[in-house]
Amino acid sequence: MSATAPQAPTKLQLLELLAVIGTAQWRDFATAAARHGLTSTQAKVLAQLDGPVPMRGLATRLVCDASNVTGIVDRLEARELVRREADPSDRRVKNVVATDAGRDVIRRVREEMQATHTALDTLDEAESATLHALLERLRPTMEKNA
Repeated sequence: MSATAPQAPTKLQLLELLAVIGTAQWRDFATAAARHGLTSTQAKVLAQLDGPVPMRGLATRLVCDASNVTGIVDRLEARELVRREADPSDRRVKNVVATDAGRDVIRRVREEMQATHTALDTLDEAESATLHALLERLRPTMEKNA
């Protein structure tokens, strides 16, 4: 009996798997966000705010028109989850900043993503470390090309 090494998946197989997992994770994120009265896009904006982000920068990250971001930020601001601040280096630029309440709600959304947590719980410590290392390796290229 000869043992053969498992065949490496094709790029297409990897892309399809990433798409399935990404779609399921996004659906879980949207469901958790809805429990907090947020649309998935509003929650995505909150998730992007690890510091001040210019309105135009948010539009780029969300791959949408800047006018759409204005309405999203208006609704988040009305709930006191974000605030607009003038950019210190160019007062014409408005930065969006998460408030403490905004940071708290996005933290709770992430904690409540039960389907994603359950899936990750199937990995042991070594598998989690390997997955993390592989995703971190892909991240720079994916973010650069986004």
